[in-house]
Amino acid sequence: MHTIDVGEADFEQKVIERSFELPVIVDFWAPWCGPCQILKPILEKLAEEYGGRFLLAKVNSDENSHLATRFNVRGIPSVKAVVEGRVADEFSGALPESEIRRFIEELLPSEAEKLRRQAREQRGDGDAERARRLLEEALSMEPENDRIRIDLARLYLDLDLTEAAREQLDALSPPARLEQEVQELESRLQLVEQSRDLPEEAELQQRILQKPDDLEARLLLSRRYTAEQRYAEAMEQLLEIIRRDRSFQEDIGRKQMLTLFNVVDNPDLVREYRRRLANVLH
Repeated sequence: MHTIDVGEADFEQKVIERSFELPVIVDFWAPWCGPCQILKPILEKLAEEYGGRFLLAKVNSDENSHLATRFNVRGIPSVKAVVEGRVADEFSGALPESEIRRFIEELLPSEAEKLRRQAREQRGDGDAERARRLLEEALSMEPENDRIRIDLARLYLDLDLTEAAREQLDALSPPARLEQEVQELESRLQLVEQSRDLPEEAELQQRILQKPDDLEARLLLSRRYTAEQRYAEAMEQLLEIIRRDRSFQEDIGRKQMLTLFNVVDNPDLVREYRRRLANVLH
């Protein structure tokens, strides 16, 4: 079935989650709305014609006012195209079929986008090298595609290819660089870049053992732990820097902690160290 009715109870599952698999076109309508009755059969016809290349989700805005508010629906019919959890395009009113068809065509994934999605599946299956080849092929098809570059940057970081990751992040468009996901990747990359040419762990630990107030050694040790993804140990050293001298290198301990909070993919660990940081600061 290519057309479904959805409401607040199942919207996340049937629209947001499905939008990571294929475009979902959400039609906000109401029984009393004349133009809605004109638009509805056109959308349903096209959903069948395209045979599953997109999903049509119909939302009765009278019965789901919170969804209408969430998606800034100011008049109906209102159509929102959801792709990968976000509104990618939209229109209002009962447009002619030719314009709706054009709207749909622009949403459907290109060959490069199909490769990108295959790469995500391969990554999920643990085949990072296969994912890398797919993403690099996709980028050769669409070198201006920021989403492909972001996926590549993340994968390169996972593979410890920091220079390649830097190249992808630096090539992003200005709007893409403002995205939270990109800023988190940038923070992660900066931490890895800072870890280059660090002294060995044993040497740094010996320095700290001989002189516990050697905050430079503690900072370097924290960076080494970060590069090895030993985040709890890294944050322990940063907390100790803050305890001993909050002003060290212009409050570098606290600043590095905040950067790590954006990098660590462990909510429980981040929550614990946010609490501990607050206790040290106050």
